[in-house]
Amino acid sequence: MSRAEAGRAQDTAGPRIPVALSSASVYPLAVHDAFAVAADLGYDGVEVMVTNNHDSQNPDALKTLRERYQQPVVAIHAPTLLLTQQVWGKAWNKIMMSAAMAAELEASTVVVHPPFRWQSGYAENFATGIRRIMDDFGVTIAVENMYPWKVRGREAKAYLPHWDPRPYDYEHITWDFSHAASAGVDSYEEIQLIGDRLRHVHLTDGLGGSWDDHLVPGHGQQRCAESLQHLAESGWDGVVVAEVSTRKAKGAGEREELLGETLDFARRHLGHSNIELSEN
Repeated sequence: MSRAEAGRAQDTAGPRIPVALSSASVYPLAVHDAFAVAADLGYDGVEVMVTNNHDSQNPDALKTLRERYQQPVVAIHAPTLLLTQQVWGKAWNKIMMSAAMAAELEASTVVVHPPFRWQSGYAENFATGIRRIMDDFGVTIAVENMYPWKVRGREAKAYLPHWDPRPYDYEHITWDFSHAASAGVDSYEEIQLIGDRLRHVHLTDGLGGSWDDHLVPGHGQQRCAESLQHLAESGWDGVVVAEVSTRKAKGAGEREELLGETLDFARRHLGHSNIELSEN
């Protein structure tokens, strides 16, 4: 049985946690390629990271891709990265446009990063503002855990109020395993502490240190398998999204191999099925 066929098989043991593919996982390819790869491998949907790519900003283009590849858009990643500061203008506009597009595409979640330190006015009202936008558009906005930036071995304050969303008044959190590795925290322990505030997961891995690796899960130091098993056993009802780096892949075959391995890892440890996968 192929991965795609296994992905369509129903798990009789209980609710099935969807496993989607982030369009960031095919970078530097375009969002169109993310939908094609997700369909080919049998993912359950796509998280669209809004970038300079026109299709990633265009709900009509995304609807076309959604229908062509039969891959729902499960989340919108707002353009709150350092490299997307010119996309959709000011900070609050980025969040509102992302929420509006998520609502139009029937994507339940918007992923955002904490404010940067130079966005002081935006940061001051961040928790209140995202609650208001959630109410206005009927979507969940989940703040992603980041990691400390270091300059010459010393931590530089890059985010306000902090790179770690856990201690702050955010209703919903996105957890990224690679960012956790860079921050030196154990995802398995932290996911349990976050509890019901955890709404979204970026499945990847990391070796720690200052570099944000975004490795295939199982290739780093995070307890990814135990974390997924915990989510499945606890009846968690969010979405697991593969967000691994394939920038060094030598062609489509190697990229699909890495993303296929990630999907297999997720399904195995989420307990989706006892079906043995094959490559045919």
